Amino acid sequence: MALNAPAKLPCLRLLLFGLAMLVLRPVEARAAEPEACPRMVAHQGAKLWRASATQDRATVTFKGHATFLIETSKGIRAATDYNDHVHVPFPLDAVTMNKAHSTHFTNRPDPRIPHVLRGWNPAGGEVEHDLRVGDLRIRNVQTNLRGWGLNETEYFGNSIFVFETGTLCIAHLGHLHHELTPQHLVKLGQIDVLMVPVDGGYTLDMEGMMGVIETISPRVVLPMHFFGSYTLERFLALAAKRFDIERRSSPQFLVNKDELPGKTRVVVLPGRH
Repeated sequence: MALNAPAKLPCLRLLLFGLAMLVLRPVEARAAEPEACPRMVAHQGAKLWRASATQDRATVTFKGHATFLIETSKGIRAATDYNDHVHVPFPLDAVTMNKAHSTHFTNRPDPRIPHVLRGWNPAGGEVEHDLRVGDLRIRNVQTNLRGWGLNETEYFGNSIFVFETGTLCIAHLGHLHHELTPQHLVKLGQIDVLMVPVDGGYTLDMEGMMGVIETISPRVVLPMHFFGSYTLERFLALAAKRFDIERRSSPQFLVNKDELPGKTRVVVLPGRH
């Protein structure tokens, strides 16, 4: 079931990250454009982050399965994996979709939505999104999907969508089927909040997903796509060996960059599975 998956990144992933930066971007381009979601840097054993601004906050609400509503401090609203099964109230300024199953997309998006971003190219090949709406930027990093046949791979069939407001960076892994390369990490940048499918079967297996989380090193992990409490508890039991766990009674989570935990924390929000 592996899909040309890279081996787990070694502990020297920051070195690989630096090498990938040299490959993917010329010096002139790095100087000319601001870095999206800059990665953390080590200094005397501590992690330094960009200074936080007042807009470095958002409200994230788990609507169910793989759908979250993201609302910025200026009222811009975006929904992830928008589909016909999970209701997200209007207004919506933008929605993202992936196509692994019908619970991740719709062919009939509401015409009132001004921006519908599909994580795949219906004609095949790559697709690139970089949308700015008010104080929200939405961009994508493409990954591959397993095919139904033996050793089949659908290249660029999934997108990790990144939502940026101020210096706060939120990423939704979509229907991720494989571990990430240094090139993926360069494109992602440093992610503060990571929405992770934890079913361990339809998407990447649980141990592999732990590796993805450790590689990205977010401050907060929001589990999704777990098909019931049994699967969720299996994931949490494995995650508790590496990360802090917090369970919340409300599906709504106010994310303030100044108040994010120093160590990666899995925050469980209630909602439809």
